[in-house]
Amino acid sequence: MNWRIRVVHTTGYRYAAPVTQSYNEARLTPRSDRRQNLVVSRVETTPATRSYRYTDYWGTEVTAFDLHAPHTELKIVSSSVVETGEVAMPVNGAAWTDLRSPELVDRYAEFLEWTGYVPKNRELGAIARELRKGRRPVDAVLAVSEWVHDKLTYQRGTTGVHSSAVDAWHAREGVCQDYAHLTLAMLRSIGIPCRYVSGYLHTKPKATIGETVRGESHAWIEAWTGGWWGFDPTNDVEIGPRHIWVAIGRDYADVSPLKGTYSGGAATAIEVSVDVTRLA
Repeated sequence: MNWRIRVVHTTGYRYAAPVTQSYNEARLTPRSDRRQNLVVSRVETTPATRSYRYTDYWGTEVTAFDLHAPHTELKIVSSSVVETGEVAMPVNGAAWTDLRSPELVDRYAEFLEWTGYVPKNRELGAIARELRKGRRPVDAVLAVSEWVHDKLTYQRGTTGVHSSAVDAWHAREGVCQDYAHLTLAMLRSIGIPCRYVSGYLHTKPKATIGETVRGESHAWIEAWTGGWWGFDPTNDVEIGPRHIWVAIGRDYADVSPLKGTYSGGAATAIEVSVDVTRLA
């Protein structure tokens, strides 16, 4: 089943003192691939500014813009229309011997390495090795993802944007970012290349045409077991039409929706919303 979806992501900031210089990058534009087709997309700011787009190292489209006129508020609105579908999970895929080959390890080294968000952890590695016993790589990915889903409780406020996979594991709570990081840490410990995916989730599986719902920014994982495929450990589901893919990387640091630097007063987020409408 294919969906056509409109996504409107709005973020607003207010500053304690006028900002005189602001340099920003927005990773808010959905990608096109075999499961998803980007129909149209634009990123607008208030105050208005010139912007330019480029594709970063990971293949994510970035909208860069800077402001040099004094301002006390900044609003960024990303609007996109995408067509989404499903991709079947691999039936057979690679064997463990394939994943251990020097050529493959070299090719996907960046998706096997440890990071600040996805650190090496002896306890998590031991659990992952138990879960992989007697399973093919593709089944090990499912087993680990389902284990993370069962062991963590979805809870806002326990972890923060800088929390690592180990922080979430110790808390036994977290949000989608934490579910993804914990899954990545365990998969990398058993030699499965895997990456962080950011995007949006339509929160209503049986949405009617034309109905707008409050969506949410979301994160899930993709693993390489003969080919790249995705799974959502937060909801324990395969990636389907309700998932809108925006960016990939080693962890959240590579896909942060908005980042930049500015000169001025302290910033306060005054508006963050994602409105999602199923068009077809």
